[in-house]
Amino acid sequence: MIAKVKSCGLLGIDGYIVEVETDIANGMPAFDVVGLPDAAVKESRERVRSAMKNSDLSFPQRRITVNLAPANIRKEGPFYDLPICLGLLRSSGQLPGDEPDEYLFLGELSLNGTLRPVTGALPMVLCAAQAGIKKVILPAENAQEAAVVTDVEVYPAKTLGQIMAHFLHIERLQRITVNVDDLFKNNSIHCPDFSDVRGQESVKRALEVAAAGGHNVLLIGSPGSGKTMLAQRLPGILPQPTLAEALEITKIHSIAGVLPSDTPLITTRPFRSPHHTISPASLSGGGQVPRPGEVSLSHNGVLFLDELPEFNKNALEVLRQPLEDGVVTISRVSATLTYPCNTMLVAAMNPCKCGYHGDPHRECTCTDAQIHSYLSKISGPLLDRIDLHIEVPAVPYQELSSKTRGESSEAIRARVNAARERQAHRFADSPGIFSNAQMSSRMTDTYCALGTEENALMQSVFDNLGLSARAHNRILKVARTIADLADSPDIRTEHLAEAIQYRSLDRKYW
Repeated sequence: MIAKVKSCGLLGIDGYIVEVETDIANGMPAFDVVGLPDAAVKESRERVRSAMKNSDLSFPQRRITVNLAPANIRKEGPFYDLPICLGLLRSSGQLPGDEPDEYLFLGELSLNGTLRPVTGALPMVLCAAQAGIKKVILPAENAQEAAVVTDVEVYPAKTLGQIMAHFLHIERLQRITVNVDDLFKNNSIHCPDFSDVRGQESVKRALEVAAAGGHNVLLIGSPGSGKTMLAQRLPGILPQPTLAEALEITKIHSIAGVLPSDTPLITTRPFRSPHHTISPASLSGGGQVPRPGEVSLSHNGVLFLDELPEFNKNALEVLRQPLEDGVVTISRVSATLTYPCNTMLVAAMNPCKCGYHGDPHRECTCTDAQIHSYLSKISGPLLDRIDLHIEVPAVPYQELSSKTRGESSEAIRARVNAARERQAHRFADSPGIFSNAQMSSRMTDTYCALGTEENALMQSVFDNLGLSARAHNRILKVARTIADLADSPDIRTEHLAEAIQYRSLDRKYW
C-alpha cells in the first residue's frame, strides 16, 4: 500500500514542499530511502524503527521504500523522521483516515518516540502557508516560532504517541497561537545609550548620518578613544524593523540554529561582532553543508568588525561582493544557495600597529614602513565600499570628567526615523530599496542631482582627491541622507561639504 505525507525542506532561506511517499510491499525485509537523501536522512531508518517499537506501534517486517519528492533536490537534515514514520503508519494501516492529508509534518524522532526540535521551522511553515497548507504538526520547542505565521494552525507535539492519539481522536492536540504585536512590544532589547558617551559630538553626528541612510562606517582612532563604545550604541538609534524584516532576520537565525528558544520572532536589529580570528567561510557563509555566515546573520542590522586589520585578509576580501550586492551566493557541487546580507558594516581600527600614529599626546613608535604595512591590510576596493571614514580623537579630560550627559539615543532615533520615512516615501515604487545606501546608479542620478554650485564643488574635490567613481556615488548618497536629516528636498552645498569630509581619510592614511 502506498501512502503520502507532506513535509518540507530548505533551500537557502526558503522552504519547499517535500512529498514523502511510502510503499510497503511483499519481499525480503528492507528499508530503502530514495530521493537524494543525505546521511542524516538515511539514518532516520533506525530512529524511526526504534521510535515505533518504543511507542508500542508495529514496525512492518516487509520491503519498505520511501521516496522524497522532488527527487532532483538533495534532502538534508533530520526533520524528515516524523513524516517518514507517519507514512509507514499509514501504509501499514495503523493510521487510518484521510485527515493527515491536511497537515504538514516536521520533527526529529528520538529512539523512545519523543520529538526533538529542528532548525528552520519558521521558513518551512511560511512555505506551507504559501502552498495552501493550513495545519502543521511539529515539536513543541518549535511551536512558538512557527505560530508567528498566523495563516497556519500550529499543533505542538512532544511524542509520537500524542500524534497518534490526535488522529485516532483519543486526545486532540491543542493549537498554539502567538500575538505578533505583543512580541514587538515586549521583546525589545535595551541597547546602551548614546547619553553615556562623553564628548565625541562629531562622531555621534556621523553615526546618526550612517543610521539614517544605512551607510557603512569606518572608525579610526587611537586605543581608548571610544570606537567600540560608540559602535555598540548604533543599534539603539536604528529604526525598529518591520514585520517583513523581522521575519527575514528570524528565518536566517532559525536556519543557522542560533535562534534563542525563548525568542519566537527577533524584533530588534541584530548586532554581530565576530572575533578577528574568524575564517572566510564563517564570515560570508559556506561549509560542506552551506549555512549563513556572520554577514547574513547581521542582515537588516549591524556587522561590527573590531580591530579590522587583524582580520584575515581573505576573510575581508570576501565581503566586497556581499557589501555591494546585498546578497551572498555560495556555490557547492550539490547546490548554489543565496542568502541575503543587507547589512551595515561598522569597522574600527587603530591608525598603526602601536595605535598612536597622528595622536597629539602620545608618540608613535612605528616606522613609516610599519605604518604602511599595517594600513595596507585594508585594500582599496574594500575601503571604497565604506561610505563614511570617521576619525575618533582621544577625549579631553574636561569632557571625560564632565557630569553633563549627552543627547539620548531616543532623541537621535527620532531624527533617524524621520529621515527613513522620507526615504520610504521616495522609494515607495522601488521594491527592495529601503534606504539611500541601497540606491542604484540610475536612482542616484535621479535623486541626487546637484545644482551648479554643488557640481563645481564636487568636480573640484573629485579632481583633487583622485576619488573613484564608486566613491563619487557614495558621497552623493551620503549627501542625500544629510539633506533628508535636514528635511531638504535638494542637496545643498553644506550637505555636500559634510559628506565630502567623511572621505578625507582616503588620502590622509592611504
